[in-house]
Order: sequence, then structure tokens, then C-alpha cells
Amino acid sequence: MKANPGGAIAPAEVMGRDKLIFDLWGILEQQSVILSAERRMGKTSVIKKMRSEATADKLPIYRDLESVKSPLEFVETVFQDVETYLTGLKRHAKKARAFLTQLGGTEFSGFKLPDIAAPHWKNLLTQTIADLVENQDRTVILLWDEVPYMLDNIGDAAAMELLDTLRSIRQMYPAVRMVYTGSIGLHHVLNVLRKAGYTNDPTNDMYVQDVPPLSVKDATNLARKLLEGENIVTPDIQGSAVFIADELSNIPFYIHHLIAKLKLRGGSADIAAIKETIADCLDDPLNPWKMEHYRDRLDSYYDDKQRPYALNLLDILAAAGGALSFDELFSGIKQESETQDKEMARKVVRMLEQDYYIYKQDGRFQFWYALIQKYWKSLRC
Repeated sequence: MKANPGGAIAPAEVMGRDKLIFDLWGILEQQSVILSAERRMGKTSVIKKMRSEATADKLPIYRDLESVKSPLEFVETVFQDVETYLTGLKRHAKKARAFLTQLGGTEFSGFKLPDIAAPHWKNLLTQTIADLVENQDRTVILLWDEVPYMLDNIGDAAAMELLDTLRSIRQMYPAVRMVYTGSIGLHHVLNVLRKAGYTNDPTNDMYVQDVPPLSVKDATNLARKLLEGENIVTPDIQGSAVFIADELSNIPFYIHHLIAKLKLRGGSADIAAIKETIADCLDDPLNPWKMEHYRDRLDSYYDDKQRPYALNLLDILAAAGGALSFDELFSGIKQESETQDKEMARKVVRMLEQDYYIYKQDGRFQFWYALIQKYWKSLRC
């Protein structure tokens, strides 16, 4: 098995996700899903593996929505996906095409939606889904990646309408399932929309499922297979694999990156070389492990009052080296003039939990992942 840092992982090489995928299929029997996780956990690999392994009674359709910039562009991607499927059955999206013909006054025969359809995108989307549902007897599962980015791209008013329309479609067609994933939390987008006056709860019919790191066993197995596949020299391959998995918090993305870097450095993987390589990658200003988003997203999704609290709380926790109670955290940050509001501190702690920075256990807080704590300490402490 070869290291593939940041690249698309073939479904057959996605390791340690069979139980999660089994659980997801079970959830999808009843309702749609929001797949939630920290970045680099492999959400996209999971849903692509689901697409490749779906049973005959399911119709999974995958689409990356990150580049979508308008509601009409979104409808166009759905329309094209539906037409691609129906063409294989020697059928077409008759309802959607009839609606487009009615709008334009002449028969619509293409695949790119005309600008005249823009004000009518909701009706067109509903007709397109109707065409799909009515032309097959399988459970439709729409696997939509990077939904939060799309919602952020299209603007607040359009995002509100789109979320409401998708919920309406799920109610109208109970056999249709939707899976939302994204590199930024959907809750951030919803918080922005609520500040703009949005009062609906458009995902309250969807189940939120976390994508955790790999188990210790699976992460160790992945590390060992990559060490073997890249012919990395090590005095104790199992010991090195265990160490790598532990040091990288069992996150497959970073395991792939580390093995690739070890190979480039000459293919030695004793414990000292592993430690040195991890430290160098965390300190590298070129950010090969793409970890700068842990700092950058605080600027994007925490307002001017919240941001100092988040930074100070994470700084204190990173330097502490162990778990801290809320009172210990607040005692540390209240020394600064801009972080003395105890209720704001509680709110920001909750936000940091939602964003996978920290978690609470037995009344004490610590970083979710030791690797992220190391990065934060290297960056700021």
C-alpha cells in the first residue's frame, strides 16, 4: 500500500470505516444524515466508499458542491446528475424539461440551464427530483459534499431558501435521503444565517453522525501497511506503526503524510526519525499538513469579542499539558483585559467543543487530539 497524502483514496484502500459505514446505512433506512467531523478525518472517502459499495436497492449519487456559486448552478448539477442516471435507462427528466420548455417557449434539449430559469430554481429543483424518484424504485441517496461551502458561496438569502427547499423535498419524497458533509461545520453557516434573521431549523429531520479518527488498531494497521508498501527501513516495524498512530492521533490523513515524508527523507523510521519528522512538519511555514486552518477559521467564524477568548483559552490549554476545569481556564484568561466576561468564556468554550478543538470529560477540558495540541503549542506558545 502506497502513501497518498491528500489524494483521493480508492474505496478498496479506505481502512477502518466498515463499522461506521454499516451504521450509516442503518441510519439512512430511516432519515437523512449530516456527516460531521474535523477536517482531514476522511468524510469524503467514507461517502465515496458508500457509493461504490451500495447494495442493489440503493441509488447513491455523489457530487462535490464546493464550487457552486448560485442556486441555479446547484440545480444544474442536480439536473445533470439525474439526466446522467436516466439516460442509462433510456429515459429523460421529462417534468424538468417540460418546465424549461414552458419557460423558454421552445423545446429545451440541452443540459446547461438557461438564465431565464434562475427565478424559478425551486420549482425546477423539485421537478428534477420528481423525475428521479418516479423513474426508479430504489432508495435515492444524494451524497452531497462541501454543502457548507456552497451555502456560504451563494449568499444568506439564497442559502435560507435552499435549505428550506431541500427540507421540503425530503418531506415531499420520504424515500429520498440526503447526506450533507463539509470541511467547515454546517452550524457555522446556520449561525451566520440566524444573525441575518433566519429562524427556521432546516436540518431538524436529519441525524448528525460524527466521523471519528480511526481506532488504535486500524490506525496502527494503516501505518504498518504504508511502512511496508513504501519499503521504509525500521528496526521494529510494529513498534514504529504503533508510535506513528499514537503520535498522529490515529488520523489517516496525517499518517499518509508522515510516511510520504519519511520516504523522501531516505526511508528511515526509527522512533527518533519519526519524532523529528513530525516536529519539522508541524513547524514548517509551508504548512504541508494543512493545519493553519485551525488558527485561520477562528478569524472567519468567531466574532471580534469571541476571538480573543478562543485564542487565550486554547493557548492556556495547549501550554498546560493536561486537562483543566472551566474555573482553571477562566482563571488563566481573566488576567487579560479583553477576556474577563465569564459568560462569554462559557459560550466560547462550547463553540470550541462544537468545532472539535476541545472536549470535556469528568468536568475537565482538553484538546480533542494530541496532535492539534502539539501544533497549537508549536504555533503560539
